[in-house]
Amino acid sequence: MNIDSISDIETQDTEDTRPILVVPYVWIGDFVRGHTVVRVLRKRWPNRPIDLLTSRLCAPLVDYMPDVRAGIVFDLPRSRLALAQQQALAAELRSRNYATALVLPRTWKAALAPALAGIPERVGFFGEVRFGLINAMRWGEKRQPRFIDKNAILALPDGAARPPEWPAPQLRVPADDIERWRQANGLGRGPAIALGPGSVGASKRWTYYPQAAQLFAEHGFDVWVVGGPGEKALAQEITAAGGARVRDLTGTDLRNGILAMAAASVAVTNDSGLMHIAAAIGTPTMGIFGPTDPYLWAPLNGLAATVLQTKSKLSCQPCQRTVCTMNDHRCMRDIAPEEVVEIAQRVLAQVSAR
Repeated sequence: MNIDSISDIETQDTEDTRPILVVPYVWIGDFVRGHTVVRVLRKRWPNRPIDLLTSRLCAPLVDYMPDVRAGIVFDLPRSRLALAQQQALAAELRSRNYATALVLPRTWKAALAPALAGIPERVGFFGEVRFGLINAMRWGEKRQPRFIDKNAILALPDGAARPPEWPAPQLRVPADDIERWRQANGLGRGPAIALGPGSVGASKRWTYYPQAAQLFAEHGFDVWVVGGPGEKALAQEITAAGGARVRDLTGTDLRNGILAMAAASVAVTNDSGLMHIAAAIGTPTMGIFGPTDPYLWAPLNGLAATVLQTKSKLSCQPCQRTVCTMNDHRCMRDIAPEEVVEIAQRVLAQVSAR
């Protein structure tokens, strides 16, 4: 089946109201990208409710995802099978009478609870010899070039060709929620730059956030440092360098990060979950890439600017490694703070001119 665009997907039985469960990846950025799968399913079956299995960390994202009926919050340990917890999750899933489950992770463990729940149709790629757990097995995962392709094609009919474009993830944050968040944090009304200095893997972290924060503040911008508890020490370093205009907004609740990215004028982030959140919201987002390839990992929503190591491409780039083992992290160290601030100002001027 050839599909030139998502609009070419045939809408199937509009009388079908059987619920669908999507089991996404648990990393924040991957979870956001899972909304593309929701949008493809909605096009195929306009009246089938779609739920997402989610960790407690990612659960706030579900509140802002159009076309998602509910999030099933259940944290399973990563280091062991935890059969009793799998059985408890299966009982919860069974009570909801799902007719279809899309299991995006290719692990054996991810497919266990949907199988124990007896969900009639369980779709997923072969990975980890999942015969019996996955009963609508798909093949050809390695022929899909990007992570998003491997996920979203599971939402198409078996045998359908990959379309040239997928629908981009969406996060819709109500203006009232943003206003209440601003008031609760005592934030001003001027243009604000949200910095996302964290990432999974040290190699993806740009070196000069403290210097950039100082420059942004000197140019009259408010600066918000956004991230989780793992970024607290870095946030303190950035606020110390930037002065009174720089606020540490890191914390344990992802909802706080979502609202910060929604309220910001421009977001500047590493290749990270916050980059995908900001882009899905529609905030102009600058992604700083060094060891990772923007073609593979940039948001489908598009970025206001993709900032790369520009002086000379290194022979090791992109390495896709979480820790730099060559060239002393030059792919990130060669991106100057002045360059990032200049690009952010251009992005903000373009937004203001619209």
